[in-house]
Formats: sequence, C-alpha cells, structure tokens
Amino acid sequence: HSLSKTYNMTGWRIGMACGNPEIVAGLGRVKTNVDSGAFDAIQHAAITALTGPQDCVREACGIYQERRDALVKGLTDIGLDVRAPKATFYVWAPVDDCMAFSAKLLDQAGIVATPGVGFGKNGEGFVRFAITRSIERINEAVERMRGLDL
Repeated sequence: HSLSKTYNMTGWRIGMACGNPEIVAGLGRVKTNVDSGAFDAIQHAAITALTGPQDCVREACGIYQERRDALVKGLTDIGLDVRAPKATFYVWAPVDDCMAFSAKLLDQAGIVATPGVGFGKNGEGFVRFAITRSIERINEAVERMRGLDL
C-alpha cells in the first residue's frame, strides 16, 4: 500500500506492507539490506497522516470526483467513448492509435496524455488522462481538444 494518492504524498516513496508475518519479516530483511530507508521527516509525516483526522481524505476524494466528472463529461461531449473510473485519478479513453493520438494532442493543443502502450500491450488503443489539475484547467484542455479532428 502507498500513501501517494490517499494523502497526496506522491513521490515521497513511503508505503506499508501487511500480511503473513513471516513474509513481511523477510521483506523487512531484504529492504534493510537494499537501502537505508525513507527520510525521517517523511516517516513522521506518514505517521501523522495515518493517525490524524481523515477529513482530508474525504475532501480529496470529493475534489477528484468533481475533476473526474468534468473530464468524463468533456471527453464524452467531444466524441470520445470514456467511462468514469471508480477508484483512480486517471481517465482512460479508447483511441485508434494511442501514439498518434497523444502526439496530436501535444503538438496541436499542448495537452499531455499518456499513450497506453507504455503500460504494456493491453494499453495499446488507449490514452490516459490524469485528473491532477483544477477543473478550470481540465475544461480548458477539453476546449483545446474540441478544435481538433479527433
């Protein structure tokens, strides 16, 4: 499990593992021999996040849901066949050629969408949009796409 998305600690490389005590202990032994661990301040921030009030998680979920809904509506309005995800801050859109589609968005509209093929062969035919920007920026991106021949 990671604290990246739940607590907006993306990039901090802090996480946890739970399960069979023998297996988790083995993971701890390997981890101890591979590196020196996460910076103490990050560990303390993680403890605070996990043991403190959880209102921030509910608030973040509401923000991401609003962004997701805005992006899904916008993409649907311009003709892409997208479905609202239930538990992620990415929206995947089916396209004919993910590399060409992503390049067109970048070159002609200044929009970054990740080609699905970068996630393996099953990602071909999809692009991934992140909902990490404000609704205003999401709506602006949709308006830029509206002018393209998608």
